[in-house]
Amino acid sequence: MIRRDAALAAGGLAIGAALIARGLRARRALDLDGAVALITGGSRGLGLLLARELGRQGARVVLAARDAEELDRARTDLEATGVDAAVLVADVGAGAGADRVVEDVVAMHGRIDVLVNNAGIIRVGPVDHMSIADFDEAMAVHFWAPLRTMRAAIPHMRRQGGGRIVNISSIGGKIGVPHLVPYCASKFALTGLSTSMRPELLSDDIYITTVSPGMMRTGSPFNAWFKGQHREEFAWFAISGSIPWMSIGAERAARQIVDAARHGDAELVVSLPARLAVTAYGLAPAAMAFAMAAGNRLLPGVTDSRGATAHSGWQSGSKWAPSTLTKLTDDAAARNNELPPR
Repeated sequence: MIRRDAALAAGGLAIGAALIARGLRARRALDLDGAVALITGGSRGLGLLLARELGRQGARVVLAARDAEELDRARTDLEATGVDAAVLVADVGAGAGADRVVEDVVAMHGRIDVLVNNAGIIRVGPVDHMSIADFDEAMAVHFWAPLRTMRAAIPHMRRQGGGRIVNISSIGGKIGVPHLVPYCASKFALTGLSTSMRPELLSDDIYITTVSPGMMRTGSPFNAWFKGQHREEFAWFAISGSIPWMSIGAERAARQIVDAARHGDAELVVSLPARLAVTAYGLAPAAMAFAMAAGNRLLPGVTDSRGATAHSGWQSGSKWAPSTLTKLTDDAAARNNELPPR
């Protein structure tokens, strides 16, 4: 009887805590209608999908990216569906570019309500073929650029009375993945930056959400860079990202990310496989490291000095990719502005 009563009491407390948490989450929801949202790396892939979803909810979106032609195509895509979109040509990974893009948004709209640090670069291949410059570039885009945009945006958000910051990290910012060492190292840095800054800004009603996606079908492998046996590297990367049960549709991921940002959630791990992997690593890191080592033995090996040259996905085609095995990725690339200009 005592055990049953204790169990019932514990269950009641758990349900009560869940209801309170749900109520608090609902209270801090941000109305996106008319909000100004800056998305770095917004011209294609996940950035463009986030712009579509933010715009669907009424936000005025500003896309920042390096390629003017890609930005023009993205703006046309958004305006065709009634989304209020503006574009800024900027390289946030280059020094003051990240600071300037925030100031340009404020000059344009008078405020900034949502900052999405989405700009990214992926280099795939054995660590033997990665240079210090590869690590520098990854850190510039994934760590220093978000730090700079946050430092530029936070004073404006404080004056406005609050805001939302979304940092797109990765499952590779929680678990090290072979053949993605510069990417993972820089995403680990972003995760640490994002999660440690959040508690310092809560009193200003500025909520930082750290997003760690697993594999998403955005079409991005074609614009990633590959070293070593670049055709084989591109093939495994594109095929693995096209397996339905291993990857998540990018439109669904974008809806989840915007919902988490609107409610000021602390963290979002996107996709069930990613959540399972994070849980497994937390429970048995040695076993996960052994599994990663086993997987590494199946990946393409180190080659000669020519392996130091990076090739884009578009330069790395083979009979395996693009193919029927990568159809989901190919279709996503066409939908999400990942195709090269004609």
